[in-house]
Amino acid sequence: MSNQATTFGTAAYGGPGWSPRTASHAEEIGSHWAACGIENEWAPLKAVLLHRPGPELAVEDFNAAQLLEQPNFARAVQQHDALATTYRTAGVTVHYVEPAVSPASPNQIFCADLFAMTPEGAILARPASTVRAGEERWVARRLADLGVPILATLTGHAVFEGADLIWLDRRTAAIARGLRTNDEAIAQIGAILARLGTELIPFDLPFGTMHLMGLIRIFDRDLAVAWPRRTPFALVRALEARGAKVHFLPEEASASQNTAFNCVTLGPRKILMVAGHPVTQRFFEDLGVTVQAQPADELAKAAGAIGCLSGIVARGRV
Repeated sequence: MSNQATTFGTAAYGGPGWSPRTASHAEEIGSHWAACGIENEWAPLKAVLLHRPGPELAVEDFNAAQLLEQPNFARAVQQHDALATTYRTAGVTVHYVEPAVSPASPNQIFCADLFAMTPEGAILARPASTVRAGEERWVARRLADLGVPILATLTGHAVFEGADLIWLDRRTAAIARGLRTNDEAIAQIGAILARLGTELIPFDLPFGTMHLMGLIRIFDRDLAVAWPRRTPFALVRALEARGAKVHFLPEEASASQNTAFNCVTLGPRKILMVAGHPVTQRFFEDLGVTVQAQPADELAKAAGAIGCLSGIVARGRV
């Protein structure tokens, strides 16, 4: 115990030696907090969050688990490991979610759905299906362990999946209203982003589609690709108003059930896509995009591919 007669004037009570915290939260990212955050969809990719598939993929009823088919477990793991190696070779740091339950949810591999990154930290998702409820807990724990700030956890009856939010630029984000994201989530996320100086613009998804990610991908500041007759008119106009040229996918058997479009932008005009879709790949290359193709057909049987598997933790600032 101190022998001082009074605490007044001591450093702990604001006297000489008190050191006020004057830096903003944003300024502390990279020092007190881990380097993280995104403010667009096309800057160089720096870090991703993945979940290596485990025995949870061996489900008895793949439809009840909301998978498209029963994946071959060994082949799915092999493809997932190869994906992680490809990221590392490209200079991208790979982090893993490791749920403290076994088996994990069959859909835990789809990390893009479980959070949305902002310039100042993550917003946790709240998946819309009971099959996926609680997956976000393990992402929250892993992000916290990494030192990534979690800006919010959605409450009430809000449901939201991260693949429904994309960044048009630093000041504008788009969010989809549909099967997996509702109005209550949009209101909560809009308030969070407003504090960051970002406007959130909602768009309606066509019935029978899953995520906004599946309708629009941004490959550079001035280059986006969208689905014809599915992408909301106002979203195309919003991109064009910000200087982007929007091109539309060739309908290669519905772009092979959307797998060919389930890609990740590694950097300006550089993408990682699922191998085995030559028409779509050639279309991307004709736009001046450098394409790296990665086998993921076995993983796609779980109703997602490279874009869905990859939770984006950090992009560079440009």
